[in-house]
Amino acid sequence: MLTNMRLAQKPHDHVRCINAAIARAHEICANSNVRLTPTREAILKLLWQGHQPLGAYQLQQQLTRVTDKPVAPPTIYRAIEFLIELGLAHRIPSINAFIGCPFPNSDHSNIFLICQECKTVAEITDNKVNSLLGNLTDKFKFKLNSQTIELLGVCTKCESGGNDE
Repeated sequence: MLTNMRLAQKPHDHVRCINAAIARAHEICANSNVRLTPTREAILKLLWQGHQPLGAYQLQQQLTRVTDKPVAPPTIYRAIEFLIELGLAHRIPSINAFIGCPFPNSDHSNIFLICQECKTVAEITDNKVNSLLGNLTDKFKFKLNSQTIELLGVCTKCESGGNDE
């Protein structure tokens, strides 16, 4: 299942996308008895704004612009850690950046399609990949704590020169 409509070349209601992510976050926080503070929510919204991964300092700059007050790096890192722990965001290791998770509270593959041209990222999941990873870890009696698969390439919009929309 592709989640980033830009990469999938389907119409995309971005406001609806962000609102759905925030609604899921509130639900998950309520079920987990934790609080989605205004700072955490603002950072999650920033992560969903463009389907492009953001680094901690980019988040800090954008949050400072939105709130009109300086935000310390530890505040950003604590909020990101909170979002990752709840499954609301992911860290993409190769670029040391973060992105919202479209599949919170579910087992999924953490496969990222990263466009090297426009930097857009789509997270996909595939049950066959999940099964394969489960079989491999079982075979070697290895307890898997996390995994990330990153596929670098060019999205269809960039491949066609951006004329698809």
